[in-house]
Amino acid sequence: MTNVSPIHRSTPVAAPALPSFVTRRVERFHTQRVAVDWGGRHILRGRHPKPGDLMLQSNDYLAIAGHPQIVEAQREALATGGLGMMMSALFIQHEDEPMHQVEAELARAVGTESGILAQSGFAANVGLIQSIADERVPVYVDMLAHASLWEGIKSAGAKPVPILHNDLGHLERHVLRHGPGIIVVDSVYSTNGSVAPIAAIADIAEQFGCVFIVDESHSLGTHGARGEGLVASLGLNDKVHFVTASLAKAYCSRAGFIGCGHRFKDYFGCEALPAIFSSSLLPHELAGMAASHRVIQNEGWRRARLRQVTHQVRDALTDLGYPIEDGTEQIIAFEAGAELLTGRVRDVMEEHGIFGSVFSAPATTLNRSLLRLTLNAGMSEADVDRLIDTCALIRDKLDISSWSAHKRAARRANDRELENVA
Repeated sequence: MTNVSPIHRSTPVAAPALPSFVTRRVERFHTQRVAVDWGGRHILRGRHPKPGDLMLQSNDYLAIAGHPQIVEAQREALATGGLGMMMSALFIQHEDEPMHQVEAELARAVGTESGILAQSGFAANVGLIQSIADERVPVYVDMLAHASLWEGIKSAGAKPVPILHNDLGHLERHVLRHGPGIIVVDSVYSTNGSVAPIAAIADIAEQFGCVFIVDESHSLGTHGARGEGLVASLGLNDKVHFVTASLAKAYCSRAGFIGCGHRFKDYFGCEALPAIFSSSLLPHELAGMAASHRVIQNEGWRRARLRQVTHQVRDALTDLGYPIEDGTEQIIAFEAGAELLTGRVRDVMEEHGIFGSVFSAPATTLNRSLLRLTLNAGMSEADVDRLIDTCALIRDKLDISSWSAHKRAARRANDRELENVA
């Protein structure tokens, strides 16, 4: 029998008292946000799901997280190579290394000259903007763009110029006012499933000499003939300077990616702080990414099924009067607006075994909190019917007429009527 040494456990000691400038912020969270805005209960703490409940929280859009080829690739990499070298990716210079092979394969898929793997999509976006912007550069950023893009602007010390969501006229006016800079958008927006008018924005960027960055986190793998994303499928690689993505969505990998030019890659590795001061990805993670990439390219039926589910659910919910017309893709937003109301929407859905994800500030702007339902290719027809039937059954309980999305849709409809009269 093998002798195993017991794990040493230190006696817990109370943390030292925090100074008032920290305490005030912590207490404000508990006394204002939790006690008042959220009605005394943490907004993210709903029911515990039971077996058989319908989970619509995961970003595993293609339902490949448990794919045997991906699992086996990671198992084999761990069994043969362990955890690899613990060091910054900056020191991995040989092109035959697995990391660079995966980067090259992803770059070929999205149609860019070269590619860079980062520790996360957040690190990719922060590192990219921090390495190309400074205090003299205006960054034109869509109001619904991911927080990592906004954080990159802050990290660079650059000037953020917020642009109304998908408003080409607003973008053009600001570029005329502030001059050439960087335009950043999501191809598919993570809160409501809307799609950016990438081609039209690319024309504006080209006309005014701007750098154009497209975050494809929610379209890489799911859009295009082989999952290449919207930029490549629209033939816009010659107008988009950088494509970024979190691979923790359709690729089910804990990493981020930047598609870029050859010369930029070496520059980024020696300039972007997240690249310099973070350890490299591990061998089993790289093996999993490579296997995910093969599955995504070869099993096109998953994208077809995701589109089918998306159209079926969106059409049915629209017919039921749900205000979801801001988006078109696999992300569906039940935008109640007020956080207390969003919490009630979540509670009613969970009472009927449907679990989504609550988004509130800072993930959304104030008074635009929502419950996000994320569809996936693994949903059966029974799952789709259950979601639609449940939404029909509980519609009146959800108080849709008080949702901010419903009020906004009503204003738009009224404006159209006035235009027709005029």
